Amino acid sequence: MDFQNRAGGKTGSGGVASWSESNRDRRERLRQLALETIDLNKDPYFMKNHLGSYECKLCLTLHNNEGSYLAHTQGKKHQSNLARRAAKEAKEAPAQPAPEKPRVSVKKFVKIGRPGYKVTKQRDSDTGQHSLLFQVDYPEIAEGITPRHRFMSAYEQRIEPPDKAWQYLLFAAEPYETIAFKIPSREIDKDEGRLWTEWNKDTKQFFLQFHFRLTPIQIQQQQQKRSVNQPGVPPGLAPPPPRNIPSANPLNPFAQR
Repeated sequence: MDFQNRAGGKTGSGGVASWSESNRDRRERLRQLALETIDLNKDPYFMKNHLGSYECKLCLTLHNNEGSYLAHTQGKKHQSNLARRAAKEAKEAPAQPAPEKPRVSVKKFVKIGRPGYKVTKQRDSDTGQHSLLFQVDYPEIAEGITPRHRFMSAYEQRIEPPDKAWQYLLFAAEPYETIAFKIPSREIDKDEGRLWTEWNKDTKQFFLQFHFRLTPIQIQQQQQKRSVNQPGVPPGLAPPPPRNIPSANPLNPFAQR
């Protein structure tokens, strides 16, 4: 805009723009902005009538050129009508059904009863850990099926009132019913060699053995028992490591004993 030679303006600083000139400049800036963001070919409210002028079907306004219409689209009236139309369409639109979740097909089979089992309580003489050995017989197990097991907390099951002092060990194999054993809720030692399973395909027997991890008090008691068995070792201290003494050979009469 040319701000020179206007009343009230200082020389070298430009004159004061009139209201009409400021309004024209504002519309020009809005038109340039709209040209960068709006495609008239995709505007559903833009229409050219038989007189050669342009109309806004949303606001029912008449415009002499595309620039005037584009400036109108950036105005408050057009934006308010757009928001009002969007709210109305959202209210009248039918509720869309929620997308269906993928269904997991449950394999159905005829159960033939519970399998036979045997439970053996054991104790490791070296570490003092208690262990349980389970033997479950599946003589009529389905072809290609391997028995599975799982430890379950008392709060996962729905058969008995939950008791934090107990947990459950489950065994499952088709076509037998799933069986569960109630065991103390102690930490299971899952280190190497402390928990193992074996499935004998010939005898159709499944074996599982696990050890309970010792508590700090049990570890201290175990150390005290070892120190008592070895004289000269103060209570509470670990026994000295064994000396590297060669074992006696019964075939060698000169071997040290």
